[in-house]
Amino acid sequence: MSKKRLQQLVESLSRSAKHFNRGEVECLIRLFDTLMSASHSRFAAVGFDRNVFLDTLHRDFGMTDDVLMDRVFRTFDRGNDNCISVVEWVEGLSVFLRGTLEERIKYCFEVYDLNGDGYISREEMFQMLKNSLLKQPSEEDPDEGIKDLVDIALKKMDHDHDGKLSFADFEEAVKNENLLLEAFGPCLPDVKVHQPSVKKNISSYYF
Repeated sequence: MSKKRLQQLVESLSRSAKHFNRGEVECLIRLFDTLMSASHSRFAAVGFDRNVFLDTLHRDFGMTDDVLMDRVFRTFDRGNDNCISVVEWVEGLSVFLRGTLEERIKYCFEVYDLNGDGYISREEMFQMLKNSLLKQPSEEDPDEGIKDLVDIALKKMDHDHDGKLSFADFEEAVKNENLLLEAFGPCLPDVKVHQPSVKKNISSYYF
């Protein structure tokens, strides 16, 4: 990337990715270039692909749930073109790492809305909880326990009692009890994991 192009991006993204200062934006752009060079896909000219992104989520942020990692990719991929551009990368990380509560509520809801219909359905809750909970060997029918958890979640969060969660339901529930933000599985960085490993491996790019 040319110095002129870098400075243009820094200028633009310093305004749109409001939680980062100019120096941090420049570091993230340089990291983007490094990740892009590791991507050997047909998207390499414009961004990096799903595999590079998912590897980053796993390695640097301790994420392991394939379903939720795929949804995080989809949430970053605003252009819906199956690759992450530099703008999507920096603006996405702004919310992912430092978003306000309101921004994180919107982000988590988008991740949990697996089919993108504007609701988190009973079936989607079941799928996410089944993936994120460890199966106990002694359990004869773990699905029954997960169904019970879904019922509890709906009872606590479904304010209009229509059997699914709208954004308004989710927002109200999380604002009343912040711990419900990641009720259906981890989709934000694990601070305990990401701070030391990132500082060690990629020179504090994620701050």
